[in-house]
Order: sequence, then structure tokens, then C-alpha cells
Amino acid sequence: MTIRLYNTLTQRLEELAPLRAGHVGVYVCGVTTYDWAHAGHGRTYTSFDVLVRHLRARGHEVTHVQNVTDVDDKILNRAKELGEEPLALSARMNDLVDADLRTIGCLAPTHAPKVSTHIAEIVALVESLIAKGHAYAVKTDVGTDVYFAVRSFPPYGKLSHRKIDDLLSGARVEVDEKVKRDPLDFALWKGAEGAWGWPSPWGNGRPGWHIECSAMAEKYLGQHFDIHAGGMDLIFPHHENEVAQSEAAHGPDFAKVWLHGGFLSVDKEKMSKSLGNFVTIRDVLAKNDPEGFRYFLLGTHYRGPLGFDVDKREDGRVVFPGVDDAERRAEYLYTTREALVLAGGAGEPSTDAPSPHAKIVSEAKDKVLAALDSDLNAPVALGVLAELAKAGNEIATQVGRLKKDPAGQAKMQALARAAVRALDEACAPLGLMQASSADFFARTKLRRMKLRELDEAFVDGRLKERAEARKNKDFQRSDAIRKELAERGVEILDHGDTSSWRVAL
Repeated sequence: MTIRLYNTLTQRLEELAPLRAGHVGVYVCGVTTYDWAHAGHGRTYTSFDVLVRHLRARGHEVTHVQNVTDVDDKILNRAKELGEEPLALSARMNDLVDADLRTIGCLAPTHAPKVSTHIAEIVALVESLIAKGHAYAVKTDVGTDVYFAVRSFPPYGKLSHRKIDDLLSGARVEVDEKVKRDPLDFALWKGAEGAWGWPSPWGNGRPGWHIECSAMAEKYLGQHFDIHAGGMDLIFPHHENEVAQSEAAHGPDFAKVWLHGGFLSVDKEKMSKSLGNFVTIRDVLAKNDPEGFRYFLLGTHYRGPLGFDVDKREDGRVVFPGVDDAERRAEYLYTTREALVLAGGAGEPSTDAPSPHAKIVSEAKDKVLAALDSDLNAPVALGVLAELAKAGNEIATQVGRLKKDPAGQAKMQALARAAVRALDEACAPLGLMQASSADFFARTKLRRMKLRELDEAFVDGRLKERAEARKNKDFQRSDAIRKELAERGVEILDHGDTSSWRVAL
């Protein structure tokens, strides 16, 4: 078993070789908590949730750190707009973001450190950089700033593969240009006398964005660790600056492997709050099932671009076609499991049945893990699940056809039970099918009924009328009721003399 990941630093696939055998330290840059989490955040954290799940499935102990940026100018500005204390706003938004990520199946990190509770570690790291000649303090009208001296770190640009001179020629003239020694130098500490901040050797102030992650990663993972991950938009300047300040303080390598997820775009533009084109995770969950959304996010390789379609219908409804399609695929997995459970009955699972599907069942889990070994190739893993689900439905059908062959039916039932187990085990590293079938169907039914403004009592009443019509052989009336309900998005499922119903997307 070899896990190979694409390292942004070296620009090639590399075999994962943990610094400490059997243990992997993973740092993922978290959300700046001043607003709701958008669908692009959902993609980033789902991608690296699969990373953590897969590492654990392969037997590694994982320390997963995902910070909370609760000290930032964006938080301060939003708090002023709302008349709210900055840390109170951040805590409130963090709870909402965290709830959304848990809902779409992202596991809680091992540690979720907040900037506001790690000021001492940040100050200590800044002091170390000053002592080593990599940073300097400058007095301003509002306090004392501390800057990292980019030219004191010759490898600067190695992560983003940029040259310092090229960066300088394209550098913007900033407000603080007069106080910095070099236009490329970036803030480690921002003086803020009499404003929101914390005491430090340089007076009251607050940390710069980049130093925060370096200090928290060091505290929980050490000066050198295995994997640093985040969105592609963080490669420069955020992650580049993390590399510079951490390696200036402690030497290389800050992180051995750097993973970056691709953009999620709307109308070919990156989804972002600054562009105002973002769809929140809650917007999606108001219309779609969480696992449908997760399936959608996993349907494209994490490093590739992913388009998020927003369809505004003539009737005023807004739908997300790509997520709708993915929800149908997730639903198919659940209907498959339900069919297999009903067909399999009780007993031990076995793949000894003389069926061409036995091999698919026995190999599914290993195929999913092998796909994820290859740079977290979730789309290939989903293909394995689709193959398994197709085989599973055929197995369930075959069980019913073997009523006159008790011995053959028993073997096929054992294969059905093995297929249930294989489906659950193959889905686990992807974070899919984590609910019971009953819970999945109940929550999707409830959401779809609400969207279509359906009343359960009304539908049940129509089904009773239809049952009576069928009993009286009034098939014209029965068909009319089926058509009426279908026009309202209700699909009737007949099971001999009984019927059930479900709501279409």
C-alpha cells in the first residue's frame, strides 16, 4: 500500500513518507469567521476530510488541525457594521460554519485552535524572527508594526514558484509602503493603540494573518510536520509567507507535502465572498440533501476546477442541477442498500455464490482505497460505488428469482448480505452513506415535500382513493390519481397489493 499525493512544492506526485511512522500530522487552513461558509468552503473541507478518513482507513494515526481565524480586519469591519463585539461575532459565525461542515459529513478536527487564544505563541514566534534578523519593528501613527523581511529569506517564492524580482516588478503600492523597508515585506504584527488588540512587546495590536497559522501549526504539530492543505487561492501569498516565516525561524521543511484544492466557480468565476457570487452551504442544504451535495463535490478531482450551476427557473425557483443529479446518485446507493437488506435476510455474509457479481462485491473496498491512494481520486472511487450498486441491485433481483432453488437462493442471500457490508465499507472513506436508510429517506422526503409545498395527509388520502379504485378495478381512476400526483412530483411505488410513495427532486 502506497499513498501518492501531488505536492505543490515539488510539482509532482510523491509517495507519502510520514516523519513519524504510523502517524500523519495534517494542518488545514480554516475559515475566517465573519460570514456563512459558502459552497467553495464545502469543497475544500470535504476534499481534505476524505484525506483524513483515507489516512485512517490505511491504518495511520492522524492529528488533524484546522484553525479558526477569529482575529482579522474583516471580522472587525463586519462587527462594526452589526454593532457587535468582534470575538462574539466570530464565535457565533464559527458555530454556524462548524454546524454546516458537520452536516455535510466533515469530521471534527483533532484540534480547532483559535487565533485569539494563541496570542502568546504568535508573539513568541515574532520575537524569534526579530532576534534572528528576519523581522523588524516600525513605529506608525497608530502603534508599532512588525514586518517580515522577505529578502532575508533567499528561498522566498519556492512554494508558488515565483521569483522575488518578478514579484517586486508587479508589486502594488500599498498604504504602508512608507514604513516598510521593502514593498514585499509583510506584516507579522499590526500596531493598534487604543483599538481592538492585545498587549505585546511592541504595544497593543493584533497579529497578521500569515503568522497566525505558523504559530498554531507549530504548537499542535511541531516545527516540521507532514501535510499542509488548503484552497489553491492560498498558495500565494498566505502559504508562501507561512513557509518563509516558519523556515526562517526553524529551518526547512515547515511541511513536507503541500496540497491545494481547485476552485469552485459560478459562471466561470471563482466563488468568493469578495466577488459577491457565493452560494452558502445553507443555501444548498435548503434545497438538497447533505450527502447529495457531498457526492457532487467528490465527483470532480479535488485539484481540478468545479463548476457550480445555478438555474433560475421561470416559476421563480432556484435549483442547482449538478447537485440534483448527484443527490439522485446518492439516493441510488441508499435504495440499493435497502433492496439488499430486504433480499439478504439474516445470517452471515459470504461471497461464495456462483455469481459474476461476487468478485465486484469482494473487491469494492480495496478498489476504493486504491483510487484514493492515487492522489485522492474520488471520481474513480465513485465509479467503483456505481459498479457495486448496479451489481447489488442485480443480486437483490436474483434472490427473488431463486424461490424454487432454496440452496441457490441461500447462497445469493449471503452474497446480498456481503454486498451490504461492502457498500458500507467502500463508502466510509468518502464519508458517504453515514446515515441509516430510514433516516436518509425520511429527511429527503421532508425536504422535498417542503420545496413542493406538499401535505403528507393529502398524498396519503389520494393513495387510499387509488387503492380503493384498484380494488374495484377502476383503473381509469387509479391512473388519473397517479398522473395527478406525478405532476406534483410524487412517485407511486406499487408492492403487490400495497403502495408507497416518494417525492422526486
